[in-house]
Amino acid sequence: MTQIAEPDQSDRDKVASWRLHQLIEAGYPVHLAERVAHSEADLHRAIELVRRGCDAHVAAEILL
Repeated sequence: MTQIAEPDQSDRDKVASWRLHQLIEAGYPVHLAERVAHSEADLHRAIELVRRGCDAHVAAEILL
């Protein structure tokens, strides 16, 4: 398997990147996912809100 070399990332950047991917998979548009991913918002709550039918924009307002 070929691996792509990535520039060194801080642990915080790695976590934010992982959170971003989780939020996008849950249905957040990229611009909102980026804001939530880099915030202190509870990721599980963010995903649960959208999965239960809350609009992503409303969920972001609640969380941020």
